[in-house]
Amino acid sequence: MHLTLFAIRELSKRKSFELNDRIIFCILYFLYPSFHNDNQGVLMQEGVHIIIFLAITTFLILLLGGLMILVVYLYQQKRTLYQRTYSELKLKHEKKLIVTQLEVQENMFRHISQEIHDNIGLTLSLIKLRLNTLNLEEKEKASSQIDSSVELLSESITQLKDISKSLNADIINSYGLIMALENELTRIKDSSTLFISFKIEGEPVYMDSQKELIIFRIIQESFNNILKHSEAKNASLILKYSTSDLHIYIQDDGKGFPLTDPDSFSNKGKAGIKNMQARSRMIRAAMEISSKPDNGTLLQFIIPI
Repeated sequence: MHLTLFAIRELSKRKSFELNDRIIFCILYFLYPSFHNDNQGVLMQEGVHIIIFLAITTFLILLLGGLMILVVYLYQQKRTLYQRTYSELKLKHEKKLIVTQLEVQENMFRHISQEIHDNIGLTLSLIKLRLNTLNLEEKEKASSQIDSSVELLSESITQLKDISKSLNADIINSYGLIMALENELTRIKDSSTLFISFKIEGEPVYMDSQKELIIFRIIQESFNNILKHSEAKNASLILKYSTSDLHIYIQDDGKGFPLTDPDSFSNKGKAGIKNMQARSRMIRAAMEISSKPDNGTLLQFIIPI
């Protein structure tokens, strides 16, 4: 107690005070108000101002720190939400891609089954019928039947090889897109009466093999539709390369069809178009169909490189 009072008296005698002295004096003044004079009152007011200043400064620092913590917390929450949304969208896209791939695979299996049934199956059935009716006693007729059966069997083997080649994914890795298309168009021309013109514009840009394989399947499917349903005599394929996109134009002079609802192709001959649409979605390609009855068909694809 005496030491405290002594401190007050000593502080009150000083003509100049340091900042710490003023704060201490102000605190002691409030604790022992009986020890003061005029100078002490002035010093007390200055000390109060300093305490208020320090209190406000401390409050502002704490407020700023709190705001910084809040900003960091909100940023982390937003980042977590973004990552969760991105993961959900990625998973949704992957599921959709798997479904699309399964649809394409199912359509391909259906196409193979139809090809084997319509071509190879019928040819083999005809060979079997001829061999079952073979009369060895009629040597000339039997020889003719055997020769024609061997010829049909050779055609079936060739057709089976063509189907195998067209379904082989290694064709892109071995030859690349352009040469694979040239081989496919040559095969089509050799096995049909369809005249096909093939043109390349711009400088070819090579993409990854999986993407080029999907492009190859799209073009392959389009010409398969032309052969089966269009009754066309002429067709053309144009690949137009730019720095950012590949434009593909496939046109025929066949009978065409009405486009009442391009997004619902459920009639016979339209399943191939749905298949092309599914493959286009897999590589984020835009597909456009232009067709009228007796006016041919034009397919356009825009594929980002």
